[in-house]
Amino acid sequence: MTQTNEVKGNSPPLTIVQPGEREVTGDLGGIGVAFKLWGRDTNGMVSVLEHPIAVGAFVEPHLHTREDEYSIVTDGEIGFRSGSREVVLGPGGYITKPRGEMHAVWNAGSVPARMIEIISPAGLENFFWELSELVGAGAPPDLTQLAALAETYGVQFGEPDWLPDIIDRYKLNASS
Repeated sequence: MTQTNEVKGNSPPLTIVQPGEREVTGDLGGIGVAFKLWGRDTNGMVSVLEHPIAVGAFVEPHLHTREDEYSIVTDGEIGFRSGSREVVLGPGGYITKPRGEMHAVWNAGSVPARMIEIISPAGLENFFWELSELVGAGAPPDLTQLAALAETYGVQFGEPDWLPDIIDRYKLNASS
């Protein structure tokens, strides 16, 4: 059971998320989203998400104008491209993805993968929530809606020249 307890004084609320709680509630085309800590749980300092990533799935190249991301691979192999740097990490690998830098993430292996994403400052978790609601509504989301949502949260998508090579090398689903 998730608990939030107020502590007297200047301490923020204590939020406890037990294993198995706040599991995957969104699916972004093979990229799941489990909302573990929201900005409201951390006084807006950070949010924490978990992303299961299906074989062949990838996160489209994008950048954030307001947040930095810190990823920790917990299962499988996950590829990361940020700017001109590319790496594949296994369980226990960490990577930073700074704001303002185009980056992409993909399952680089032959089994499902999973990572923890720490976002600072908090707020971008709301983008993931709203995006998962749009994607989960049945019909493919309207591109105008997606563009407006991205703009609201300072997210910019791109088509860097390195993307086709990554799709080919890792046999990714280009419709992800």
